[in-house]
Amino acid sequence: MAGEWLAYGEFSLAVIGLTPFALHRWSCGKWAKSRLVCPQDDSELAITVLLPVWNEGLIIEKKLASLAQQSVKVNLLLIDSASTDDTLSKSRTWLEDFPNAFTSHQIIAMPKRLGKTTAVMQALDALEGNDGIIVMTDADATLMAGALERVRRWFSDSQIGAVGGTPQRIGEFGGEEVHRNMYTLLRVGESAHDSTPFLEGSLLAWKSGLVKSSDLYATANADDAQIATAVRLNGRRAIQDPELTFTDQMPLTSKEQRRQKVRRGQGLIRLLSRKRKFWFSKKEGRFSKILGRNAWMHLLSPLAIAGGAIIAVLRNVTYLPDSNLMVALSAIEAYCLLAWTFTRINKSFFGIRSAGTILCGLENLLVALILAGRGKSLHMWDQHSDVRETLAER
Repeated sequence: MAGEWLAYGEFSLAVIGLTPFALHRWSCGKWAKSRLVCPQDDSELAITVLLPVWNEGLIIEKKLASLAQQSVKVNLLLIDSASTDDTLSKSRTWLEDFPNAFTSHQIIAMPKRLGKTTAVMQALDALEGNDGIIVMTDADATLMAGALERVRRWFSDSQIGAVGGTPQRIGEFGGEEVHRNMYTLLRVGESAHDSTPFLEGSLLAWKSGLVKSSDLYATANADDAQIATAVRLNGRRAIQDPELTFTDQMPLTSKEQRRQKVRRGQGLIRLLSRKRKFWFSKKEGRFSKILGRNAWMHLLSPLAIAGGAIIAVLRNVTYLPDSNLMVALSAIEAYCLLAWTFTRINKSFFGIRSAGTILCGLENLLVALILAGRGKSLHMWDQHSDVRETLAER
């Protein structure tokens, strides 16, 4: 009898943990059929590119040259978080050598490194009163040709407040393609239905004045998601454009990729937790459903699956399978363990990829929750130096 109660408890927690993924995946697939259409009209708004940097000496010149090759000429605001390498000197020299690369340029050198979000907040203060479009991009991201022209067209639609790009990542391991495709489907579906709370800072544009520095939390990362959510809560739509792309290099080892996902996950967890009053807000309409489901997936699901896993171990150690229910549950457990193990070591194959991707994602979120619970903030992170070296060699 006790074994059956454990089985029922395990099954219930599994349902609680996995239901939002199936439900939101189905919903977003349906919503995405209403395709986002980029306007043909040009907004003609001026663009300021916000480039936060820290120790990017290996690639900063390539980044500046790439931005200068865009079909739209822009203003540049480079904010440096107290780099200890030659990022600043190389930036200044390049801008002196190519004085016509940008309409104007400004460099802000922070005296102390305080994290990317703080740098973005300081840049927003410097841009107060700007009446154009702000495009934030990372030094290690390459924007597609014509990206800024496409961005500007989106803002001819008065409902649009923020637009994010879609990643085309280099160096993905086996399960990463599944993760990226699933993530993109969710973000595009949310965008078509209303807005997505999560956009990527590698290519993120928003209308000036919709986000103030006070909308961001300095000691939390995921500044890009903070901006996207703030734009929507300030009355405009935040969307991810599947045809607006950028490329970047993934960390070269699975351990570093997990570290990146845990850091990102903690930022999203903290954002969703802070916005809990909007999970069921009638005022926000469709967006409240999107926000609430993401909160379920990021906050409750990892805890539910972890609880189910603990009960599974206890049940298998204490009670041998003695009924059809117990045998079926043991078979499901074996499948989940196989999917998680093989995906984690980048050996996933057809039949387990989606399940393994979800379970590994939940593992990363659980680690992020535990670290946050222990008071360890990941907004100050060590750079993936191997990525910069790889990009510099290309």
